[in-house]
Amino acid sequence: MKKILVAMSGGVDSAVAALLLKKQDFNVSGAYMKNWINEENIFGECPWEQDIKDAQAVADIIGINFEVINFIKDYRSLVVNYLIDGYSKGITPNPDVICNREIKFGIFLNYAIENGYDGIATGHYCRKQINEMGNFEICEGRDQNKDQSYFLALLSQKQLRYSYFPIGDMTKPQVRDFAIKYNLPNAQKKDSQGICFIGKVKMADFLDKFIPKKPGDIISDDGRVLGKHNGIHLYTIGQRKGIGIPSNSNDEYYVVKAKDINNNRLIVTFDKPGTPDLYGQEYVLKNLSYVNEPIVQSVNILAKPRYRDPSQEICFTPLSNNEAKIKFTKPQRALAAGQVCALYNKNILLGGGVYL
Repeated sequence: MKKILVAMSGGVDSAVAALLLKKQDFNVSGAYMKNWINEENIFGECPWEQDIKDAQAVADIIGINFEVINFIKDYRSLVVNYLIDGYSKGITPNPDVICNREIKFGIFLNYAIENGYDGIATGHYCRKQINEMGNFEICEGRDQNKDQSYFLALLSQKQLRYSYFPIGDMTKPQVRDFAIKYNLPNAQKKDSQGICFIGKVKMADFLDKFIPKKPGDIISDDGRVLGKHNGIHLYTIGQRKGIGIPSNSNDEYYVVKAKDINNNRLIVTFDKPGTPDLYGQEYVLKNLSYVNEPIVQSVNILAKPRYRDPSQEICFTPLSNNEAKIKFTKPQRALAAGQVCALYNKNILLGGGVYL
C-alpha cells in the first residue's frame, strides 16, 4: 500500500483527487501549503483560512490525516521574489509554472519523501503514463477545457516519478458530480482565480508595493511622444486596456508593442494583424527543461505559446547554452519575454522554455 501525500488547496479538484486515491486503497494523507500572504497580509482577499477549513472538512469526511505546512519563507524566496525581479526587469514572468517546479513538485515533494511518503498527488487536469522506454510522461488532461499540463512544462523526470494526477481522466463536471455523490462540502465551490498571494488585487497595485514608480514616455512606433507611463513594469506586450492613450478617429486602438528598457520608453502601435514586433513567428527559448529525453536536433513538434492557447506547429532547433530557436508556422500575437512556452508531441508534454 503506497503512502501518498495529497496537496489539498481547499478546492474540489484536490478533494476529489484525495478521495479517488483513498478508494483505490492508497494510504492517503492531506496537506495544505501555507504561502506567504497568510502571514504578511499585505493585501486581503486571499481566503486561506476558509481554504484550510474546507480542506480539513474534506479530510474528516473521507477519513484521512490532514496537516498544514508552512512554506512562507520558501514561497517568498522562490516565487514572489522571482515575480518581482522579473517585472522590475521589464519581462512578464509566470509564477504558476515556477510554483509548480519549485514548491509543489520541489519543496513539498521533498517534504513528503523525507517524511516517509512514496509520492505526492495534486488536482491537476493532466495524465501520467509510462512510455516504451520505461520513462514517465505527462499527457494533456481528458478535459481539454481544463487541461493544465502547460503549467508542468518545467518539471523533470525525477519529479514526475513521485507524482500522481488522479483526476486527469475526468472532466470538470464529472469531478463535481463525484464530489456531490460523496457529499464533499466543497463540491460546488468556485475555482480560485489568479495567484493566491495577489488574490483579487490587480497586478499593478501589487507591484506598486515593491517596485518604485519610474515615469517615462509612451511613444508611437514612428517616434512621436503620445503620453507618459508610471513604469514599464506595469505593462505587458500586447496590452490594449489601461495604457491611457485614446483611440484615433478611425477607432483604431493602441496596443503595447515593445519596451525600450534602456531608455525607459513604452512603445505602442495600432492593433492590426501582421504588425512587426506585435506579431512574430521566430523566437528564442532559454532555460529549457525536458520531462524526458532532451531534443538534440531540429524537429517539427507542437507548442502552446501561452496557457489556453491552442497547440501550434513549430520547427524546434536546439542551440547552445540550453537554448533553442522556434519558428511557428503561423504568426503569434504578443509573446512576451519571460513567458513560458510548453512543447508537445501530439498530446504528450515534452518540456518547455522561457521566451528570451
